[in-house]
Amino acid sequence: MKVAIIGSGNIGTDLMIKIMRTSDILEMGAFVGIDPESDGLKRAERMGVAITHEGMDGLTKLPVWPEIGIVFDATSAGAHKRHNEITGAAGKVMVDLTPAAIGPYVIPVINGDDHLDAPNVNMVTCGGQATIPMVAAVSSVATVHYAEIVASIASKSAGPGTRANIDEFTETTSSGIEQVGGAARGKAIIILNPAEPPMIMRDTIFTLSSGGTEAEITEAVEAMVAKVQSYVPGYRLKQKVQFERFGSNNPVVIPGYGSFEGLKTSIFIEVEGAAHYLPAYAGNLDIMTSAALRTAEKIAERRLTGVAA
Repeated sequence: MKVAIIGSGNIGTDLMIKIMRTSDILEMGAFVGIDPESDGLKRAERMGVAITHEGMDGLTKLPVWPEIGIVFDATSAGAHKRHNEITGAAGKVMVDLTPAAIGPYVIPVINGDDHLDAPNVNMVTCGGQATIPMVAAVSSVATVHYAEIVASIASKSAGPGTRANIDEFTETTSSGIEQVGGAARGKAIIILNPAEPPMIMRDTIFTLSSGGTEAEITEAVEAMVAKVQSYVPGYRLKQKVQFERFGSNNPVVIPGYGSFEGLKTSIFIEVEGAAHYLPAYAGNLDIMTSAALRTAEKIAERRLTGVAA
């Protein structure tokens, strides 16, 4: 199935290279940007992919447009609404890598098969793809009353699109923690770390839960890590899962949420990228594009054969 990518920045370029190097079911049909001098557009042209620097309007004018089955949007939440209206009217599927959240949230290891017939699917955020599986793992064996994630990425791996979406990142990730991760309340924080040399993506996940034992939670977390590694090999636990218990004599107080008694779980994740476009420290790009690729391949398989991959 031929696909198009809108957005010639870091995420779009990394996704293009992934598709061309690793996918047996997706074929690059067009690569779209708005800056004719962008490295992504020049790279796509050298690789023989049809390009346009006229954005969505330029894409619809390309001869390959009628053959496109799936469109990836790697631009911004603000631009996505119009992009989605055009692709939807043309009967094409939109895989949204912005935090616009028009379509249902999709995390491949949690609900990857649930929305294969949706006209638009949202990949939440890079932080969401890295951390929500851990919240879901805890939720599978316990009741999660509150979950908080901190995603720390190298400043160099955050391009203009990522920076423009910071507010939407926190809102969309927080919502995904609740809707897909299963937490009653969710909160997300992102840190753009300017350290030199650049640091690999690090994610910290805190959950406050009741009803599950430490052994059950540890087993569920380790099993979920293995599932994510099937499409993001650089995804790993940085250290053992840590626990702290709070009782009536020492409850933890969460501003805006009240006091809590139960088990606090701390999970520390590192995400090393495959270095298809940017260096390995850009795990935030790798997990986002890998998740989008896995989802699009399943959608294409469903459309081409009627059966999910």
